[in-house]
Amino acid sequence: MMDKLIERFPAQLAEALEIGREAKLSDPESVINKVFVAGMGGSGIGGNFVADMVADECKVPYLVNKGYSIPSYVDENTLAIISSYSGNTEETLSAFDVIEKTGAKIVCVASGGKIISRAKESGYDFIEVPSGWPSPRACLGFSLVQQVFILQKFGLISTLISSQIKTAINVIKYDQDDIKKEALSIAKTLHGKTVVIYTTDRMESVAVRLRQQINENSKLLCWHNVIPEMNHNELVGWKNERKDLAVLFLRNKDDFKRNSTRIEISKNIISKLSGSVIEVYSKGVSLPEKMIYLVNLGDWISFYLSEMCGVDSIEIDVINYLKGELAKV
Repeated sequence: MMDKLIERFPAQLAEALEIGREAKLSDPESVINKVFVAGMGGSGIGGNFVADMVADECKVPYLVNKGYSIPSYVDENTLAIISSYSGNTEETLSAFDVIEKTGAKIVCVASGGKIISRAKESGYDFIEVPSGWPSPRACLGFSLVQQVFILQKFGLISTLISSQIKTAINVIKYDQDDIKKEALSIAKTLHGKTVVIYTTDRMESVAVRLRQQINENSKLLCWHNVIPEMNHNELVGWKNERKDLAVLFLRNKDDFKRNSTRIEISKNIISKLSGSVIEVYSKGVSLPEKMIYLVNLGDWISFYLSEMCGVDSIEIDVINYLKGELAKV
């Protein structure tokens, strides 16, 4: 099942672009000087991707929040995006309750549920994405693309990023066989080890996504860190041999030069101590193209790891158990 969902990622992005183009949003009553995204899990990570993608263009802060509460700076000059694929995410609904009291410009993105119902009842702008996908983490394209269009429609960014996402579809669509072959090869090297993911600060959302996919799809613990920050702390932790660890460097050919040098030095240190070191380079020209390519590759890696571990990549029984226990309180 998960492999079929991953295969549909290019088509999902194309559908999301069409939904975004057709979306109708009302003008804000106040000047927008910041964007605040409330979302968790597969919906929240879309905000992280957009934050990375728009950093060179968006002139206001783009802030992603993953929890029940909101910071005091959310006010009438805030564009608040409420993002939940199901529309029923507990933490996001809690944040929604507080955001309503601030006078922020609210736009909801969901497939239905309480969030869309509340948006309709209260007259908030909303974008309704297709329902029926069995796994919210497989719906990154819907979350990511709608947030891009929301920024675009409010004049906070140009049409550049949405056009780059359109180009990214072809980057992955026509390269699926090679992507799957590379993912399978990488998964074979990672299998049986704890995976450590390193990338540069500008690509952290890609590392977070892969870590979460390995957690949920492969049912494995994993961690990530970013360069240059990890050179100031975590690198010191590489003191003794850890052959049980496999390190995956996610790279771009145009990474900031000093970061590329840091990666090379870090790789030389770590390769002497870890079980294996793998380097993966993105494909594409723009940042969105590179990120989307690595997302698709990473999703396949997590799927193949799930197959090697003999687990159901869709199953999330422990999360359902947690929700059940919370419902008793």
